[in-house]
Amino acid sequence: MRIEESEGVSASRKHLVFAYYVTGHGFGHATRVVEVVRNLILAGHDVHVVTGAPDFVFTSEIQSPRLFIRKVLLDCGAVQADALTVDRLASLEKYSETAVIPRESILATEVEWLNSIKADLVVSDVVPVACRAAAEAGIRSVCVTNFSSVIVLGSLMYMQYSLLCYGCSWDFIYAEYVMAAGNHHRSIVWQIAEDYSHCEFLIRLPGYCPMPAFRDVIDVPLVVRRLHKSRKEIRKELAIEEDVKVVILNFGGQPSGWKLKEEFLPPGWLCLVCGASDTQELPPNFIKLAKDAYTPDVMAASDCMLGKIGYGTVSEALAYKLPFVFVRRDYFNEEPFLRNMLEYYQGGVEMIRRDLLTGHWKPYLERAISLKPCYEGGINGGEVAAHIIQETAIGKNYASDKLSGARRLRDAIVLGYQLQRAPGRDILVPEWYANAANELSKSTGSSTVSAAEGGHLMSSYIEDFEILHGDLQGLPDTMSFLKSMAELDAINEYEKNSEKRQMRERKAAAGLFNWEEDIYVARAPGRLDVMGGIADYSGSLVLQLPTREACHVAVQRNDPNKHKLWKHAQERQNTKGQQPTPVLQIVSYGSELSNRGPTFDMDLSDFIEDGQPIPYEKAKKYFAQDPSQKWAAYVAGTILVLMKELGVRFEDSISMLVSSAVPEGKGVSSSASVEVASMSAIAAAHGLSISPRDIALLSQKVENHIVGAPCGVMDQMTSACGEANKLLAMVCQPAEVIGLVEIPNHIRFWGIDSGIRHSVGGADYGSVRIGAFMGRKIIKSLASDVVSKSSDFSNGFVHDELEDDGVALLEAEASLDYLCNLAPHRYEALYAKMLPETLLGQEFLNRYIDHSDPVTSIDTNRKYVVRAPAKHPIYENFRVKNFKALLTSTTSDDQLTALGELLYQCHYSYSACGLGTDGTDRLVRMVQEMQHSSKSKSEGGTLYGAKITGGGSGGTVCVIGRNSLCSSQQILEVQQKYKVATGYLPFIFEGSSPGAGKFGYLRIRRR
Repeated sequence: MRIEESEGVSASRKHLVFAYYVTGHGFGHATRVVEVVRNLILAGHDVHVVTGAPDFVFTSEIQSPRLFIRKVLLDCGAVQADALTVDRLASLEKYSETAVIPRESILATEVEWLNSIKADLVVSDVVPVACRAAAEAGIRSVCVTNFSSVIVLGSLMYMQYSLLCYGCSWDFIYAEYVMAAGNHHRSIVWQIAEDYSHCEFLIRLPGYCPMPAFRDVIDVPLVVRRLHKSRKEIRKELAIEEDVKVVILNFGGQPSGWKLKEEFLPPGWLCLVCGASDTQELPPNFIKLAKDAYTPDVMAASDCMLGKIGYGTVSEALAYKLPFVFVRRDYFNEEPFLRNMLEYYQGGVEMIRRDLLTGHWKPYLERAISLKPCYEGGINGGEVAAHIIQETAIGKNYASDKLSGARRLRDAIVLGYQLQRAPGRDILVPEWYANAANELSKSTGSSTVSAAEGGHLMSSYIEDFEILHGDLQGLPDTMSFLKSMAELDAINEYEKNSEKRQMRERKAAAGLFNWEEDIYVARAPGRLDVMGGIADYSGSLVLQLPTREACHVAVQRNDPNKHKLWKHAQERQNTKGQQPTPVLQIVSYGSELSNRGPTFDMDLSDFIEDGQPIPYEKAKKYFAQDPSQKWAAYVAGTILVLMKELGVRFEDSISMLVSSAVPEGKGVSSSASVEVASMSAIAAAHGLSISPRDIALLSQKVENHIVGAPCGVMDQMTSACGEANKLLAMVCQPAEVIGLVEIPNHIRFWGIDSGIRHSVGGADYGSVRIGAFMGRKIIKSLASDVVSKSSDFSNGFVHDELEDDGVALLEAEASLDYLCNLAPHRYEALYAKMLPETLLGQEFLNRYIDHSDPVTSIDTNRKYVVRAPAKHPIYENFRVKNFKALLTSTTSDDQLTALGELLYQCHYSYSACGLGTDGTDRLVRMVQEMQHSSKSKSEGGTLYGAKITGGGSGGTVCVIGRNSLCSSQQILEVQQKYKVATGYLPFIFEGSSPGAGKFGYLRIRRR
């Protein structure tokens, strides 16, 4: 249902009392509440506002005896470390302190208060406990929002709740924080969910996210505050001439926290500063606004706004057609949806955080005032929402009453699979969710192309580009990539004569290349970890399959004097007063799916200090300073590695386009594919002859030292050295490819994504790696002690072990380079019982000084699991060797059964290390059930084994089965069963493609 217009909130035949709860997070919630409250009061009702916001937020707009302000804070929203950063852990702790610990007393107090004022309806923006208090008081409750539910970006989780919301609901916000902070905080999310389940329906505002949990939805226009004064009146009060350009600096009422300088503004501009502290000194071209300044009027008197995205700033910027220069916030989950709306209506310009802090504002401000914001929708959402709220209080039923609050809560639990609280239980997900899931099924990067389409693409790219070097090898995704590049030229021409809205990343890419010069294209696939996984950093044999999905990177070199720079990059060079110097400009497709900036640029001189490449640690900090652009470390980091490791000097500017179809966070090495494709393309463009093996090792340095993820080398080696439909066999000591293993025709591998985001930079992977290296150090120390004190048998070692051969073995183990070089029987005989289950970091360091791992650091206060992480690679290496041998054995059902059993053993060994998850365990159980079903046995067996892959802690499960149509059907059955159980439809990986080395590179030129 959509309500665009209202005849106003007519005076009700009944005087009503509303209790309106407002969250304590920022002014945005409070400012939009003002409009709803104002309209309710105009209709003759009493409104009691429960808030922690300053009184002036309400009283500057409403002067009425019917407004009652009760200063109580019942939640804290998201705690911000500064104006641009949400502190996730502090948010959870503060919420617990504010709303969880005193919960019982809060409920008792609120129920008593609601009864004392004789409230007819409770409205919440969007305080969870208010809904529960209303239910206990026997009062209906409503809320209003532009989005809700826990659909955390990047497929972190799928959990929906039914409520009528206004604002941003905190189940959505906190669930992602729980994933980051640890499951011991999970009860917070479920308490919020239970509270929200008492609401009735949704009044949905523009800029909303997909919300399939809501059965009943009413869409209303933007809620914005009305203007009190004209632009001319405000400028007169501030003594600003009409021809002076004005920007309002608006970070939601929070002090910016950095020192403002006169040179930040273009000549002749003024900046009006909101939220400046009383002690903050401002340059003469910056004007400090009063704390209670009425922001809408000031916005209307300005030419553009600079600040952070929130519902209030976006809605009012759109309503008053004010161009908005915005800077992304860290961990602010509502931002992508609001940003998309802002950019869709041509009202937004994104500023890089680095340029905000260093004062390179000019190009952004000048770009902003050239925009023509085109939002023409309604702006009377406050009036419309107030009418709905009044009618609900009178008795009108907007909800369908299909489902009770308890049923809706049950659905929330089902859909909150990644915070899975009901392991082993398959509860039917309602059909409405399955239908609405299509809203979330967006893809990006290179798409899969059918064979029929391939012929058309083949002829198309021949028309578009001249291939000067290389071969497409019939790869349809590469044809699609070239076709998308050709379309960029068309976009560039179309933009000159049209106001058609384009995705910002496509617009940026359209002006990236000089079409008269050569462009170099590289391609690198992801990888499916068949066997080996985390044992790679312990020197194991691994078997890896390149995926069909791949990353493409296009690179062009440009003379700095001819390079077409983005305006802010050009301004940066102008400010430095230097001659044109090499600049790196990158465009990355698919940015909106992971809330990262679509572009990145830097002066390549930033990589040089005192004539030498900067240290890796300094580069790591450089890329980490702006989380929305941290992704660029995977791409730009390849340039620094080439500088440091090979002594390459880059004299030309570089333009790069990155397009990856390898899904992020699914444990199939999306990062390695980007690194290898980037390294390969840069090398080709600069005439560097680097072997695929060395490309992989250099790419690993990017991930270890610049990104800061402690991965082994198998991901990069597979992406660089793999071949289609063959397993890359590699001994990771450090990276010795021993061959390619043919996959027998009767065997097939699949990958099934659990939907639980995987990260090798995560705490679990890192702690398990540290535990393994601790175990190696302890084993070496034990062996060394026995060798040096061979006459002392009190430590439990058997005397027979110290014969000549035994001493030689112990000496080898005392200098053990890799855990995988220790045979399982030696481990069991001598060391298994000597290794501690767990060990405190400080205790280990006191005994052993360090763990000899250059890419991880021990937390002295953390207790690490040691025995299981040390045991895993020792046995995994043995399993992989057996697996490789079995692949070449006689074809039989026993062969497949044995191969599958090795996968199962590997999976449960991961779990013993603490790297299992509910999702991956569920998928493995489903494969086991399919394998042992009577139907499968009657058909001779189809699926035989499954295991978690890569770094564990979510991601993808590898499945082995018979290469048959029946097996493929069973994989689809597992996919559907998983969806029924969790609400998430897994991505299936099947097929393979060549590695970057086998693909080589393309040198192309536009015809």
